[in-house]
Amino acid sequence: MTRLLIFDAAWKRVAGELAPFKDRLQVLLVDRDGQITLDGKPVDVDSAQPEIAWASGEMYSSGASRNFMIAALKSDALKWVHSGAAGFDHPVFRQLVEKGVRLTNSHGQAISIAEYVLAEVLGYLQHLQKRREEQAAHRWTRLPFREVMGGRWLVVGFGAIGQAVAERAGGFGAKITGVRRNQAAHPLAERIAPLSQAATLAAEADVVVLSPPLTAETRGLADAAFFAAMKPGSIFVNVGRGGLVDEPALLAALDKGVPEHAILDVFATEPLPADSPFWDHPKVSLTPHASAFGSGNAARNDEAFVENVRRYLAGEPLISEVARQDVLA
Repeated sequence: MTRLLIFDAAWKRVAGELAPFKDRLQVLLVDRDGQITLDGKPVDVDSAQPEIAWASGEMYSSGASRNFMIAALKSDALKWVHSGAAGFDHPVFRQLVEKGVRLTNSHGQAISIAEYVLAEVLGYLQHLQKRREEQAAHRWTRLPFREVMGGRWLVVGFGAIGQAVAERAGGFGAKITGVRRNQAAHPLAERIAPLSQAATLAAEADVVVLSPPLTAETRGLADAAFFAAMKPGSIFVNVGRGGLVDEPALLAALDKGVPEHAILDVFATEPLPADSPFWDHPKVSLTPHASAFGSGNAARNDEAFVENVRRYLAGEPLISEVARQDVLA
């Protein structure tokens, strides 16, 4: 029997889908308080010994996360962890991979994040806040706005999230340049370029979107030189990780007027401290790392996990397996 460690709320959603494998799975349930049970009986973190662990998205923000990860790290039987997040920069993933554990991540949030990016960029270009202010003041004010059509978007990190952004921005007529390791052409981009050219390409972009994972290669990629290269009137968007950005350099650049505006969902320190200058900066729109909170995200990630369970039990390649060297870097 294969022991599966899973958050109880996630189990309730996927139990039916995993029913075909019930004779091959022993389910270790973790409740919101971190209590682990097997067949209704309490199990301690040392004796849980899962072979598979699913760190679903909602588990991370619950009281279950500590015991869940301790049970996973203490398991001599653990072979595979599936994360409900796209990022893998948290130190616990390095610890797991160092134990020889396989790691897969989730990309169901790509659609949610892409819709967030389009909504925030369109909201800024179309002056939605100003329109509502004029409405409230009963002023018949016609506000010109900038179109997405014909603009150049630089999408740094052209994986699942970047491609979802490109698909939607391209649908509005934007011209897309993607930045990624794989230099093969992609139907959603007019051009694919390496990370080394990101700052140079930023000089051509009306909108720059950061969506790569945080690695040794990408940490601090948006620095003073990067912002100095951006064009007047440009918009900077970060939906990747806060560590991708030199935040003091971004604030200084905004004060100088380029980029014209920043849309930020992630920060180096989260929650964002109450005294951070980002809160009240007139050229910043921010959200609390919430761009992935779309209504369809959980169902898409559930589906991916169930398919990976099928593949794991069948000895087939897993979907979205993270390269060991990327985690360790």
